Amino acid sequence: MHYPLTERLKRVPLAHTPTPLEPLPRLAEHLGGPAIYVKRDDATGLAFGGNKTRKLEFLMADALDQGADTVITVGGVQSNHVRQTVAAAAKLGLKAEAVLSDIVEGRDGEYFASGNVLVDHLMGAGVHVIEASVDAAGYMEDLADTVRGRGGVPYIVPMGGSNPVGALGYVRCAEELAAQDTDIGVTHVVHASGSAGTQAGLAGGLAALGSPLALVAIGVKPSNGAIRRDVEAIVPGVLDLLGFEGEVPTAHLHVNEDYSGPGYGLPTDGMVEAVTTVARLEGLLLDPVYTGKAMAGLFDLARTGKLDAKDTVVFVHTGGAPGLFAYPTLFQGS
Repeated sequence: MHYPLTERLKRVPLAHTPTPLEPLPRLAEHLGGPAIYVKRDDATGLAFGGNKTRKLEFLMADALDQGADTVITVGGVQSNHVRQTVAAAAKLGLKAEAVLSDIVEGRDGEYFASGNVLVDHLMGAGVHVIEASVDAAGYMEDLADTVRGRGGVPYIVPMGGSNPVGALGYVRCAEELAAQDTDIGVTHVVHASGSAGTQAGLAGGLAALGSPLALVAIGVKPSNGAIRRDVEAIVPGVLDLLGFEGEVPTAHLHVNEDYSGPGYGLPTDGMVEAVTTVARLEGLLLDPVYTGKAMAGLFDLARTGKLDAKDTVVFVHTGGAPGLFAYPTLFQGS
């Protein structure tokens, strides 16, 4: 596949790409609305896969360019991003320090030992669980100083890999979507938005390609517009790296927070319905934090006619299924 926007940029191949674009006919029939396809970015292949692997291809290239021997990053306790960053470090022979911020209230012991956390330990990361009140950025800087003190070279990856360099991974995804949409007639791209890098990359990529696709970002946490502001902060850097002097449509920057529920990682009835329904109709596993809430948004948009039979939707599956194991009772009996 040809990648006109990103093929000249430094990248370390980590992901199985292009990821498949698969129809979900039983789900589409169930909703009685648009045709639905899924972009299988859960199948990128690195330690259970997920969207962060695309970002890490560019971030790890930058880390290696800087001579790093240790990668430091941060996320929630069940962070998919941290799991994939630790995997990328292992694959490239780098050390990894994982800072896990306890930002989800009311979780039990299983939450701190299973799912992504188990995989972080398995792959040899230094795991640091900190309280939500602790300044995570400052904690990472302290770890970086420790690495320098022993003669190492640290590289800090921001939460979610969400900066202009990381967002290039989703410019590359936009390129794939444009190439795969030769005879499908896609009208909308729906995805989860949290740390803003995926949305910023898709927005910048679609703009640079001159694509008419509508971008529908579903916020995974109530943010009072903070996610959108983060997207707006990242996009100019993405466009600069691409050498694109045009503008991103304002609609691409919008984040729909109607389905975020009470907080990050906290379940909603809509998420439980979406995860259960997609599993039973299509054998496709979503996650409770990101894709479940984004799919709940798609369900509602279809049921209310905002997405209807004349539309063809691509749902970007950003991964995260290991997080299911941290919510062991949520889907039992559903």
